[in-house]
Amino acid sequence: MKQDVFNGRRARRQRVNDPEGTKRNIIEIATEEFAGKGFSGARVDDIASRTKTSKRMIYYYFGGKEGLYIAVLEAAYRSIRSVEATLDLEHQGPEQALRTLVSFTWDYQNAHPEFIRLVMNENILNGIYVARSKAIQRLNLPVIDALRDLLARGQRDGTFRRDLDPIDLHMSISALSFFNIANRPTFSTIFKRDMASAKALSARRTQVVETIARYVKLR
Repeated sequence: MKQDVFNGRRARRQRVNDPEGTKRNIIEIATEEFAGKGFSGARVDDIASRTKTSKRMIYYYFGGKEGLYIAVLEAAYRSIRSVEATLDLEHQGPEQALRTLVSFTWDYQNAHPEFIRLVMNENILNGIYVARSKAIQRLNLPVIDALRDLLARGQRDGTFRRDLDPIDLHMSISALSFFNIANRPTFSTIFKRDMASAKALSARRTQVVETIARYVKLR
């Protein structure tokens, strides 16, 4: 009994001394819960029981389930965009920069299926919580700027077509990478093929990169 009291006091001190660490722990667990169960299925009680804090502190930091869900979405987009920003695309030739970006998108999404599930869930909800975020639109602007820059460089040197739109191209890159995760279970079942095997993933990755690279080239 005394040990339980001691542990509880120590946990409370840790929450006070490291609020950012506490919030990261909450978001990490909440990401798993929302990705696995959707917004409607996830419960704050379940999230609290798995964290190093309490339900009261979740409400204190995030204001409730909706605020926590938006924070999870923001963290998910912030993660992919922060890594994406380290690709140093501006110092690569336009075609290589595009291949680097497509390869990264494929690899990141394949390694983070929870990101795909969160986006799928939010699309089922018609994007209402993305619309309520003050950060998500801003977080996604740099990748469009990077695409606009590398397309312009490729157009100037005669490599890329001139009728390309960076947002449309971003959608195509995302869609081809996204589909591999989102539809893998159904494809694997329907066509009796292991779409998650190393061979299948490697082949599909090459197809996606080449599809985008060939699409943008000046014919």
